[in-house]
Amino acid sequence: MTLDVVLGLQWGDEGKGKIVDVLAARYPVVARFQGGPNAGHSIQFGNTSFVLHSVPSGVFRADAINIIGSGVVLDPTIFRQECEAIEALGIPVRERVRIARRTHLILPTHKLLDAADEAALGKGKIGSTLKGIGPAYSDKTGRNGLRVGDLEQAGFQAKYDTLKRKHLARLAQYRFEAPFDLAGAEARWMEDVQYLLSFPLIDVEYETNALLDAGQAILAEGAQGSMLDVDFGSYPFVTSSSTACAGACTGLGVAPGRIGKVYGVFKAYCTRVGSGPFPTELSDATGEELRQRGHEFGATTGRPRRTGWLDIPALKFAVMISGVTDLIMMKADVLDGFDTVRVACGYRVDGQLTDRVPYDVYADVEPVYKDFKGWEGDLGQCRREEDLPEEFKAYVAYIEQAVGVPVRILSLGPDRAQTLIRK
Repeated sequence: MTLDVVLGLQWGDEGKGKIVDVLAARYPVVARFQGGPNAGHSIQFGNTSFVLHSVPSGVFRADAINIIGSGVVLDPTIFRQECEAIEALGIPVRERVRIARRTHLILPTHKLLDAADEAALGKGKIGSTLKGIGPAYSDKTGRNGLRVGDLEQAGFQAKYDTLKRKHLARLAQYRFEAPFDLAGAEARWMEDVQYLLSFPLIDVEYETNALLDAGQAILAEGAQGSMLDVDFGSYPFVTSSSTACAGACTGLGVAPGRIGKVYGVFKAYCTRVGSGPFPTELSDATGEELRQRGHEFGATTGRPRRTGWLDIPALKFAVMISGVTDLIMMKADVLDGFDTVRVACGYRVDGQLTDRVPYDVYADVEPVYKDFKGWEGDLGQCRREEDLPEEFKAYVAYIEQAVGVPVRILSLGPDRAQTLIRK
């Protein structure tokens, strides 16, 4: 069997959680391959809604195995809080979730470093969620990090103390005052580590390949979005991991040849949280209307998201670097009732027309728009493709033609039932 990948094609918050929950019915295994608790995957079914931060989105499927891969960074305290909230819903989370031994741990001092780094940047801050993600990945690449497998080793406490001392020495250089009680957070963290150890720990590279060899299809779930990729995103306004399809290989220990379908998730418009370029951003009443209609506030931070029209050059770029085979459009219903729906079909960069995403994030980028007639009615009530308004069909057809990849799934509302899988 192959490993299929779901990833975001914009700046995160595309609605991947709902789609993984919908697709999970086809896959006995769902795996997170990168990111940390800065991700917030929202799922709604019936009268139940939930935001997942570290646990894979297949956890609500009774027969699914859920794997936290080695490309993830895991905060034991946030993980425990999330799992206990899931357990309160009657979900046997320990039976459904497995954790890679190679997964790196977020320490309480990582959060302090995150806050100190962001404060030092002043007006040039990245817009970090202050969850310790960046410092944890820095320790990983700097070969200082602690991993879940270290918890099973006799020398764990010594490793922990050594890394903590390094962090405190760096914080002393900042002269940064702790925004929380470090001793109390550390005591809680140590308790939460024991909770984490109650879950099955696995060698993810052997586990995933064995499952594939046994004929088990795996759905790999990405966090954040392609335009936040540490290599190909709007650097330095990016996350600290590989959010493109390649991250699934390194985060789960599978070869590129085992990748099958690549589902690319995008909103019918664009949003972004934090700093960084956003060519189609709307800082007017239309942008505020999109924010309110789409409930565009961060699932993790609660921060209001920046909003704007769909950006075709950025979408094509994300499709290209990940080899997307199937597009999934989210929140199309948010555009119901607009007289005109706009799409950026190109850029004018420093006066020159182009359809390429510029390297320079500070370049003078002016979007070139194509306008579409809006549609009447409620897309959320449509259950067949024939029910869709002609104006909306024209909008979807243009995106398919411009990007060169078919839109296979249309999400027309937050509930599982409001999902149209196209023929």
